Amino acid sequence: MNWATRSTRLKRYVDNERYERVERDGGYPTVEIIEEGMREGMQIEDASISVDQKLMLLDALSMTGLKTIVVGSFVSPSWTPQMAAIDELVSRFTPVSGVTYTALALNERGRERMRQYPVLQDPEDVPRTLVHLCDVFVRRNTNRSQHDEIENWSKVIERAVSSGETTAGIAINAAWGSNWLGPFSEDDRTSLLERQYDMWRAAGIAVDRVWIGDPMGWNMPHVVASQLRTIRQRWPEITRFHLHLHDARGTALLSAYDALRTLGPECTLVLDSSVGGMGGCPYGGHGRMTRMIPTEDLVDLLEELGIPTGVDRDRLIEAALLAEEVVGHSLWGHVSKAGPRPRGAKLFAMDLPFIETEREAQHFRLGSEAYRGARSPWRAPIESPARARVQAVLEGRAESDVLDSNDGNE
Repeated sequence: MNWATRSTRLKRYVDNERYERVERDGGYPTVEIIEEGMREGMQIEDASISVDQKLMLLDALSMTGLKTIVVGSFVSPSWTPQMAAIDELVSRFTPVSGVTYTALALNERGRERMRQYPVLQDPEDVPRTLVHLCDVFVRRNTNRSQHDEIENWSKVIERAVSSGETTAGIAINAAWGSNWLGPFSEDDRTSLLERQYDMWRAAGIAVDRVWIGDPMGWNMPHVVASQLRTIRQRWPEITRFHLHLHDARGTALLSAYDALRTLGPECTLVLDSSVGGMGGCPYGGHGRMTRMIPTEDLVDLLEELGIPTGVDRDRLIEAALLAEEVVGHSLWGHVSKAGPRPRGAKLFAMDLPFIETEREAQHFRLGSEAYRGARSPWRAPIESPARARVQAVLEGRAESDVLDSNDGNE
């Protein structure tokens, strides 16, 4: 390895650079993250969690740099008691400039409640039609049938026409499979999307976006990628893709990554995620084990790919750990447990003792206090010429001094 190459590598250590961005087909799509912890997460957690605890978490999330946060849902407390105090929460939290706050409302009564709070924006900036592929799930979840949803399309489109809308979205839910009916095919999904698309176009309204939900965690990376390719080929004017992927079987982040690799820079990929990965629907059969993509893991992946998020990973990790305190149990994120990949001044100390427990692994944020009393086999300080070169650059010594210390290991 020549001096120039070695110097470049050292600079990456010191500057804490990400991995080089791998350009494919011109680059990645624009990525938007929607934080669902306060809604999707809290709706499956203990109803006794206080408003004060929720406020702490919501305000912490607001300070991370996340651009869009769903604060909860305006639904009946009879069946979702976790959202009984949503009005108090929205009235008391501290909005941060530059953050868009939204909420879920499943009917007009809920939308009327939500409209009382100017701080909340309607999450649907254009009208859309929606249908579940699983008739069992939609009956359990909203006491409606798939037929009812399809019958409602014409009403949605009529309202859009009368209000002068020019663009719309199409949407499918329970898209990749059902715990009651099994897997669905690409033909099943595409057929229902096409029926919606054709109705919008017949009404003179363009379709430029698609929403695909997966409440029971049936997504598989290659199947998700294939569906996105089919949509792009059939309807090239659709450039905005919103994926709501659950992680019941550990594939959601993999599927999101394949979506990133499938869509080009002309597209926008919207990904729903939840701090700590908490989330789930009581009607789907998995409860809290349905989970979601942990927001901290998604942000870490994007940043390492060279896709800027504007999110402060350190603050997001603190929010994830606060979320565990609020819900009273361990959550499922990885980056909050092991930390981001250490670089620059955050490289690990060479004389770390044995690190075995989750608590000890928190030394990346807590320092030596995290492993106080841990076993250590090192009778003398560990020495490394390679690390000495990195350390010299960190301390601002001349680059020539660093390069002169090469011991032939490179």
